[in-house]
Amino acid sequence: MQRFSLERQDGGSSGAVARNLGSVEVAPIEGKGGWLVRNALHDRLAAISGDNGPHYRLVVKLDDQITGIGVRTDDAVTRERRTLRARYQLFDGATGAMVIDATTGSDVGIDVASSEYATIAAEDTALERLSQIIADQIVIRMAQRVAAEPAATGTR
Repeated sequence: MQRFSLERQDGGSSGAVARNLGSVEVAPIEGKGGWLVRNALHDRLAAISGDNGPHYRLVVKLDDQITGIGVRTDDAVTRERRTLRARYQLFDGATGAMVIDATTGSDVGIDVASSEYATIAAEDTALERLSQIIADQIVIRMAQRVAAEPAATGTR
């Protein structure tokens, strides 16, 4: 799996995105998935955030669902789909104005093994993977938004 990195594409903490994004405070997110998404966001934002630009606050709410999609004739589930959806809002730290209000999501299929332990491990691995995907999508959207703002051209 290829890792997303704005640092390589935009000059790291001295690039245009970092200058316009400034710093982002990520509010606590509920649950295990929230902890994973928040840590993934911190990892990505640390590479591109600059201290001298605008300051933002990011609020994320997650919806994590596991649904049985493969069912045998004896009603035993053989396949599951784990879906992680996020509604995220980016607020300007100075004015409190909402800059972004958007949703994103992803899902992954899980084979249900005969061992309950193996199934739980697969569900946890799926959540870890989905958390990384969600964090990538949020950071990409934030970077696109701040790059499109007038500050990107120095006219703010």
